[in-house]
Amino acid sequence: MRSDLIKRGLERAPHRALLYSLGLSRDDFEKPFIGVVNSYSSMVPGHVHLRMIADAVIQGVREAGGVPFEFNTIVVCDGLAMDHEGMKYSLPSRELIADSVETIAKAHALDGLVLIPNCDKVTPGMLMAAARLNLPTIVMTGGPMPCGWFRGRKIAFSHVYEGIGRVKAGELSEEELEMLAMAACPTPGSCNGLYTANTMACMAEALGISLPGSATPPATSSRRMALAREAGRRIVELVREDITALRILTRKAFENAIRVDLALGGSTNTVLHLMAVAREAGVDLELEDFDKLSRETPQIAELIPSGPHGMDEFDRAGG
Repeated sequence: MRSDLIKRGLERAPHRALLYSLGLSRDDFEKPFIGVVNSYSSMVPGHVHLRMIADAVIQGVREAGGVPFEFNTIVVCDGLAMDHEGMKYSLPSRELIADSVETIAKAHALDGLVLIPNCDKVTPGMLMAAARLNLPTIVMTGGPMPCGWFRGRKIAFSHVYEGIGRVKAGELSEEELEMLAMAACPTPGSCNGLYTANTMACMAEALGISLPGSATPPATSSRRMALAREAGRRIVELVREDITALRILTRKAFENAIRVDLALGGSTNTVLHLMAVAREAGVDLELEDFDKLSRETPQIAELIPSGPHGMDEFDRAGG
């Protein structure tokens, strides 16, 4: 195991001393060391619930005979960063996330990773790290929030932006806009349409690096907790089977992800992110590939913001 670098042999007695201080026993040194990479934040709706997800992953790792070590990375909420200088920091945060995951995984000689992202730049940042590190890896996204309701009408986050224009057009009062804003995001989770966060969750599943069916269950659902626990169990198996990220992130996997994106009508930001992940994976992916596949692949879903349906409806339809 890669973690033998910090736990085996005469010269590693000081390393073991530090590990003993964490409460580890001798038996633990026979087990794989699994990094559980959280991105919890109390300021980001898509990440405020991720402690629950991480706890379920940790439980699964222990059940399968691994030793879990949780650490955190940053998250920028694009919604909160929008329309001021904060947006200058959103895309660069992707690189910081990739670098921070790589740093800890390498410095602490981890055997495998469960990555727990959710919002726009976190999922691609963690995917970039997965490709760079080429360790056994599972991406366990945090899940979407359901749609809200306002005056009997289903609404999503993007309807609040539309509400600003409706106020300026005299169709809505400022107080009514505030009521709309209060109803649009009813629970924790990534924003409720097929915006970048949920599109990237679908991309992770289509790439094969997330568990099947994990992109769309609601953020706080029991199904998502069960999937997180299963991710913890499965990562220990991947380490023992030596199935690393680059055995999954192949050219065909990226083509499959692009087709899924096109069929769903996902965020165009996936062009930017999938090309960055592919570059880390050593896969030659160009704009022309998106163009070619777009001419062959029909859009078959009508999800907010390009259609009337929310992520909760998509999940109920099969996900």
